[in-house]
Amino acid sequence: MQSGKILLLNIGLSGELGSSVRGTLESSGELSLMFDQSPQVRLEVVPSSSAITAEIKSVHPNLVVLLSRSDFLGQVHSTLASLRSTFPGIPVLVVMEAVQPIEIVEMLRHGASDFTTAPVRDVDILPRIWRLLEQTERVDPLKQALKERLGLQELIGENAAFLAEIQKIPLIAKSDATVLIQGETGTGKELCARAVHYLGARASGPFVPVNCGALPVELIENELFGHERGAFTGAVVHQLGLLNSAAGGTLFLDEIDCMSRHSQVKLLRFLQDKEYRPLGATSLRRADVRVIAATNADVDGALRLGTIRQDLYYRLNTISLRLPPLRSRRDDIPRLACHFTAKASRKLCVQVKYLAADAIQKLVLHDWPGNLRELEHIVERAVVLSEQPLIGSADIDLPSCNEAVDGGYFGKAKNRVIVEFERSYIERLLAVHGGNITHAAQAAHKNRRAFWQLIRKHNINISGFKPHNFENLDNQQR
Repeated sequence: MQSGKILLLNIGLSGELGSSVRGTLESSGELSLMFDQSPQVRLEVVPSSSAITAEIKSVHPNLVVLLSRSDFLGQVHSTLASLRSTFPGIPVLVVMEAVQPIEIVEMLRHGASDFTTAPVRDVDILPRIWRLLEQTERVDPLKQALKERLGLQELIGENAAFLAEIQKIPLIAKSDATVLIQGETGTGKELCARAVHYLGARASGPFVPVNCGALPVELIENELFGHERGAFTGAVVHQLGLLNSAAGGTLFLDEIDCMSRHSQVKLLRFLQDKEYRPLGATSLRRADVRVIAATNADVDGALRLGTIRQDLYYRLNTISLRLPPLRSRRDDIPRLACHFTAKASRKLCVQVKYLAADAIQKLVLHDWPGNLRELEHIVERAVVLSEQPLIGSADIDLPSCNEAVDGGYFGKAKNRVIVEFERSYIERLLAVHGGNITHAAQAAHKNRRAFWQLIRKHNINISGFKPHNFENLDNQQR
């Protein structure tokens, strides 16, 4: 890159933030490495979209940085839309004051390449600018298409609640923000984390998954940060931690609530400054790592109990994904079951097998406390044990679900179970009958009006329950 030009556009802010960012960029030795000389940084206050267009045409920048605050979010959105339509090849970094997580997603949706929050620090803004400029230099449409296929091919489903979360992933991948993924065990949290990694600028770097719940509390720090020789009894060699292993890529921390509070403090320090100290070390180390965390715990309860520190939660929860349990997306079960059947047949190198309609219906009726992981294992077992190419209902071996009532006095517990039963029962019938209220009401031996009132009572979206064409599903399997 022969010369570098960075245009700062100030929307509705005093000049202090713009001057601070400008000074940071002009004095950066790291950015100078990308150019033959220090980048030219120009700061402008922009009153309108037409002024922005004229400014960019005169400057021809390699990067645009929008500086604003949430009071001017509408103008930021319109500016992003204008930039994307007029100058699609120029990356746009947004620097915002007082921004909410949902607003960050909206900015990405409107065309921001990345974002960070004010006040701006070198450790936050310089790596982002470096990656955006580097990424612009080597855009390869074929590679991008391949990354999208690799990142999203395992995220299967058309349920509205599921799609609402999955559609955020390509937007989140464009930024370098921390992400907190919430969902029950087996809902696909690691799949989502991998998709964010492989769709982003770090795709060529390592993806390092860590299950914090599988590590003894006293070993988590050692695994993450590493240690020096002699740091403790038995430390006979120097060991690099997982942060070092994930440099240039993504560190995925599953079951983050299982980390000790002391370890959470050290992780928070790393998230803030990109610096950490190995056990027994006398100096700080740096690592360019994106962190994605996940938890299957009730976050509100974990915050009250103190198993997740509030300051760490707020830092991790820059952007959040909430994956719905499988029992809330029964309309996706036939499609998922067929996918897992074909996958198991290939994996086990057995004759390709197919699911009969009664087998699919049995799967739809189950509550799936283990979610996608349980469904995959049940289907794989059926593929192994079925003696015929067509897997019937009798080949589907489901565990009994005798769940105990826990907590609360009798009346409260009883009411909770009734509400859960009603909603689950109605969703099962709608799933089996493809959203046909008349047929579902007849199966429940209730009149249509009373059944519709139950649907409204539990706020069930019937549009998510599409008719199942088992013949088409069978053709898809084949």
